Amino acid sequence: MSAIDIDRAWDLHPQVSVRPEPFGALLYHFGTRKLSFLKDRRLLAVVQSLKDAPTARAACTAAGVPAPDLARYGAALTALARSSMVVERTP
Repeated sequence: MSAIDIDRAWDLHPQVSVRPEPFGALLYHFGTRKLSFLKDRRLLAVVQSLKDAPTARAACTAAGVPAPDLARYGAALTALARSSMVVERTP
């Protein structure tokens, strides 16, 4: 998978549970039994706002991600998509 398109709608996979922690969060996928660590509270805010945002870019903006950091957050979302933690939302 190449980098995700942040101008598309994304969401947590329905089988993923998010547990906020002081360092960020733990994501657990009940289907694949994979565990991911989010070590950035702002990335947690992005992931949590994906469901209400029309695009991943909008979720980043809502979480206060500055424009120069969008590529870094896009890369983090790509890694989450590769591990099936986030999936593209279909209409």
